[in-house]
Amino acid sequence: MTAAVASGLAFGAAMTAAGFHDPSLVVAQMKFQDWHMARVFMAATASSAVIYAIAEKLGYIKLPPKSSSPMGLFGRYDGNFLGGALLGAGVALSGACPGSLYTQLATGLRSGFYTLGGAVAGGIAWNGILGGVVRRWRHEANVSPEPRAVHEQLRLSRTTTLLLLEAVCLAVMALTARHARPSANVKPTGAVAGLLIGFAQLVSVVTRRAMLGASGAFQEAGRLFLELAGGSHLNAKFGRYQDLVFASSVAAGAWGTLQAVPALAAGPMLELPPLLATVGGVLMAIGAAMAGGCTSGHGISGMSLLSTSSFITIVSMFAAGAMVTPLVY
Repeated sequence: MTAAVASGLAFGAAMTAAGFHDPSLVVAQMKFQDWHMARVFMAATASSAVIYAIAEKLGYIKLPPKSSSPMGLFGRYDGNFLGGALLGAGVALSGACPGSLYTQLATGLRSGFYTLGGAVAGGIAWNGILGGVVRRWRHEANVSPEPRAVHEQLRLSRTTTLLLLEAVCLAVMALTARHARPSANVKPTGAVAGLLIGFAQLVSVVTRRAMLGASGAFQEAGRLFLELAGGSHLNAKFGRYQDLVFASSVAAGAWGTLQAVPALAAGPMLELPPLLATVGGVLMAIGAAMAGGCTSGHGISGMSLLSTSSFITIVSMFAAGAMVTPLVY
């Protein structure tokens, strides 16, 4: 539990320093009006990939690529396509990804609490009904998850593919430099903010021997609700809910950072309509569960592991978010 707290505090502080407690950054990115979010994402992914590669080389940690999330509808990656699309739509509607949601709660942003309510409802729906339906489809289609890496698909060495990823991240950051217009709430540049998130990744690797992921708390909250509703005892099962401990620590790290550096929250933040925030939270939780991860689990961490499923999920997420955002904002 101590490791979950430490990594959560570090991640919350980094996400707040990056400015993700303000939904306007997410909305502006999905409308291609401000590329700060993309630059942070690329820097965080590039640094995380280097951190993991070094840790693996030293024999400290060895993780497989994230598995695909088949649903039994089409191919082994249909859950990544569809889940990524639902995740992207939820991010667009709520102005939050799972990781940034906890930082919004730390600021007292009203729409963040509506998003959280929707996300918990999505976790309940997934654990109560939808997850079982997907598992049944998968069983009937006789398809199983596949942990495939991008370099295996491209028939390149892992080192070559890792260097290509680093080059792409650096290229995106260079090409979008003039299009990043941080608001008054954002102090570090995209590159610096991304490196701060990379440091949080380092804390997670060192303390937990695992990489960052933020959406598991929604599923745990849904499972906890159903267990309590069924008469289960909380104390006997609390040790299972490490993702909830991590999420609470992210919020605590964000709150502490804002207390230490009030200038990070200078100026008004975008408050989203309650209905959009709630629906966005539902879609975000279901999409992340369907795809097996979110913007941090698949994006920053999964892409660092060169996971094929993560690249598919993130491309689907940004594509859906870019289509939905102009329709509602």
